[in-house]
Amino acid sequence: MAKTINPFIVTGKIEPEYFCDRIQESARLVKSITNGNNMVIISPRRMGKTGLIQFCYEKPEIKESYYTFFIDILHTSSLREFTYILGREIYETLLPRSRKMTNLFIQTLKSISGKFGFDPISGTPTFNIELGDIDRPEYTLDEIFRYLETADRPCIVAIDEFQQVAKYSEKNIEALLRTHIQKIRNSHFIFAGSERHMMQEMFLSAARPFYHSADILELNVIAPEIYIPFIVGHFEKQNRRIDTADAERVYMLFKGHTYYIQKTFNEAFADTPEGKACTLETIRTAIGNIVASNDTIFREILSNIPEKQKELLYAIAKDGEAERITSVQFIKQHSLSSASSVQSAAKKLLEKDIITEINKVFSVTDKLFAMWIAQMYGNKIII
Repeated sequence: MAKTINPFIVTGKIEPEYFCDRIQESARLVKSITNGNNMVIISPRRMGKTGLIQFCYEKPEIKESYYTFFIDILHTSSLREFTYILGREIYETLLPRSRKMTNLFIQTLKSISGKFGFDPISGTPTFNIELGDIDRPEYTLDEIFRYLETADRPCIVAIDEFQQVAKYSEKNIEALLRTHIQKIRNSHFIFAGSERHMMQEMFLSAARPFYHSADILELNVIAPEIYIPFIVGHFEKQNRRIDTADAERVYMLFKGHTYYIQKTFNEAFADTPEGKACTLETIRTAIGNIVASNDTIFREILSNIPEKQKELLYAIAKDGEAERITSVQFIKQHSLSSASSVQSAAKKLLEKDIITEINKVFSVTDKLFAMWIAQMYGNKIII
């Protein structure tokens, strides 16, 4: 018996038939990159940046002509870490594709070439380099870019959460990367980021090294008239049913946010037997299970947030979307101490990406975290 494929994919490669819309965005990204430009993608976290990039990497015009690399640098805090994960991604991507380019990579990276291991069974070198082996990251990074310049086909390098480089302890990292990138002729770059203000500052401020160095693409929510039929249609294709109104409820609950919608229906689909209907109760149970499964993680996050910041976080979570958070009305309504205290707490929570601010409207970045906080107050998830 053929295994039923869950059409609501939340991790890994997404086949075209399970990829919802993004027709204009993917066409623009492919056109920009294949015409020799760099691209900036800005969107809230988990809106589908990674999926869009990986989807475009599978397009024939890219897959058949380019080497493609993808790194997520959200967890990095130094140039050494950046250099390490970039080097590892290039090596591990090329290893199954080109033995010639793999060997050239090792030969070019003279600063760490002696650190590569060797697999006696396969006869291939292994990337068993430790972070501490990169003792001169500027020099190793220069070698990596020189290697990309000599590649036997053009390269595309996607760097997710690119705004992180502005937070590194070393100075002038943006200028260093810009210098390398503007010199290289056969490689093009995708800079993706979720912190809108930082990304806009990096690429639109005349005082910053990356000023006007790339096309900019804002990734917004998928329109309900596209997303909701996509959901209903995939239930029907798998001999299941779901009311359009219930699919719309989930869309509105998460305000079109791709990851949370996909995650909800991934769980709800798994709980809906073939030939049956996905009910509202099934959906509620799915969301409750997802929130509950993150309980330990959310408690750990809260344990590292100071009390004043927690007070503001709870207030924003309770409102869902909060405006004028330093106003007398907001402060009084949520029993906060003062406008200056709120301002200071908001700055810290924004820096930690625990809350998000778009057009002066504040919300908890992780919608599941917001629901979990609301449940702590005894509020049920209303859908």
